[in-house]
Amino acid sequence: MTPPNHDPLEIAKFDALASRWWDPDGEFRPLHRMNPVRIGYIERRAGLTGKTCLDIGCGGGILSEGMAAKAAAVTGIDLAPSVLDIARLHLLESGLDNIDYVETSATNLANEHPASFDIVTCLEVLEHVPDPGELIQSCARLVRPGGDIFFSTINRSPKAFALAIVGAEYIMRMLPKGTHDYDRFIQPAELDTWARRAGLELRDISGLHYSPLAETFRLGGTADVNYLAHFQRPATA
Repeated sequence: MTPPNHDPLEIAKFDALASRWWDPDGEFRPLHRMNPVRIGYIERRAGLTGKTCLDIGCGGGILSEGMAAKAAAVTGIDLAPSVLDIARLHLLESGLDNIDYVETSATNLANEHPASFDIVTCLEVLEHVPDPGELIQSCARLVRPGGDIFFSTINRSPKAFALAIVGAEYIMRMLPKGTHDYDRFIQPAELDTWARRAGLELRDISGLHYSPLAETFRLGGTADVNYLAHFQRPATA
């Protein structure tokens, strides 16, 4: 039997922080700060209005709500039940009615509903699973031919260790200690290799950079720490 492609400790870690997901000054402050940049990147490269979108590892729904606010029909999936409860509760505040949250894995959903989405997002998730390549395969199966897939993750580089772990977790305390494991960071070439094996075509890789003084993120430049990547499933085999 193939072992599930998730780490129970990682799920429990985020589940325990569920109640603080929507605190813009709490542990998930970086997600709130980077979300407008991520939404803008997806919208520019693929469009969101009228699209069916799948948000893998949706957490409390920060990205899902951002895409739904752009008139996309969104399905958010996660394996942390308390986090999904928070996501559903927040919908009562946001007033959005075009999001469906489901407790399932990408693998299971790909088996049940392959080629069902115009856009698949898998942001800040690959570095938290045992087998990123398998998750990328599931993403490729879930998107329709000609559809778009977006990943964001952290490069495995000395600069990323200094900024994303030492700086963000221990000095600036932007993230809880232990949020990231350096050995699970993913170099862009590795991501591209897994994606090509899944039949995807690279369209763009852009760095995502944080300004501590302004507390904002910007897109562009090198991908030596955080980065966003856009892939497409070919319209024809």
